[in-house]
Amino acid sequence: MERPVTADDLRIVPANEASWDDLQMIFGDADYPHHCQCQRFKVTGWLWRDTELDERFAMQREATDCGHPDADQTSGLVAYLDDEPVGWVAVEPRVAYPKLRTSRVPWTGRDEDKGDPDVWAITCFCVRKGFRGRGITYPLARAAADHALERGATAVEGYPIVTEPGVEITWGETHVGAVCVFESTGFTEVSAPTKRRRVFRIDS
Repeated sequence: MERPVTADDLRIVPANEASWDDLQMIFGDADYPHHCQCQRFKVTGWLWRDTELDERFAMQREATDCGHPDADQTSGLVAYLDDEPVGWVAVEPRVAYPKLRTSRVPWTGRDEDKGDPDVWAITCFCVRKGFRGRGITYPLARAAADHALERGATAVEGYPIVTEPGVEITWGETHVGAVCVFESTGFTEVSAPTKRRRVFRIDS
């Protein structure tokens, strides 16, 4: 088994400083990340019914603005290991994700302003095949929080899934991140809206 990857091993940059080809190497060409293109929380309807793959590609390309390092904004970060693109994390102001407004996960048991543009959200992780299981999501989560706070966020949230030892979980289910990742990178649990989902947060 390959050794775990630490933050010191990675170079993590805003996605607009990465190339589109590098990002697509992370997403692959066949499985869930490729087909979703990180649009699950962007599409107001049902992802697979209300959009075509070409449309999701276009949405992702516009949001990331890959290849334009002078861009004012982007929708996530890209991680490199020895110059190989290996990981992605989506992080933007919470209001950039229309589907979050109708999901019960962020709001159950909380008195939150859904329209607050200063609260950012980490909604998705993707680690390239061949590099999974080495802890890359941990430094990605920390880098995403720092990225948001440096850009004026008053808080950064994540909505990870609970993983239990010995209980099999599909890789796709953990695209929102695992609780252990957020616990280990400075986030605090603020609510438990369902049996398997939690809300974690860092305030500035």
